[in-house]
Amino acid sequence: MPFENFNNRHFSEQEKTMIENTLTQLETAFAGKLANLTQEERKQFGSVNEQNKLIINKVKQLADTQADLKCPDIDWQEFDADYHSRDFLDGMVGRIDRLYNGLTSAKILHDYDNYKDALKDYEYAKFKNGMEAPGYAVKVKELRQFFPAGNTNRRNDGNTEDNNEDAE
Repeated sequence: MPFENFNNRHFSEQEKTMIENTLTQLETAFAGKLANLTQEERKQFGSVNEQNKLIINKVKQLADTQADLKCPDIDWQEFDADYHSRDFLDGMVGRIDRLYNGLTSAKILHDYDNYKDALKDYEYAKFKNGMEAPGYAVKVKELRQFFPAGNTNRRNDGNTEDNNEDAE
């Protein structure tokens, strides 16, 4: 699909309000349940890898099917609560991650549209200024500051060959 003028994918004011209200409801629902670990704490607690998840699942299964063999030093109600919370949060993270990726991709496409149109407008202003049309000299001067002189390696996607997005 051509990614020019990301048509009909704009939000109405009503949709924006609904989405913001829904996010506020989510933030309220999660209040007091989330953690904000520091980098140090993330290293300390780490992430349970797939092998360790298999161990947790097997211990849960055995605890459920062979209750007489459970370790008495474990609070099994808390174990179950943690297990179900982790499962719920894992599902939420997956859904939010897919939403995040979709939002980020849509933003990239809208940014792309804006950038391409901004370049067209700058080129038009330079053309009109060259024709000595009134008012365009100031506009060109204002926009020229974003394009350092002599750097003309811009590709069609708005990036430069050397990843300097400020090139003309």
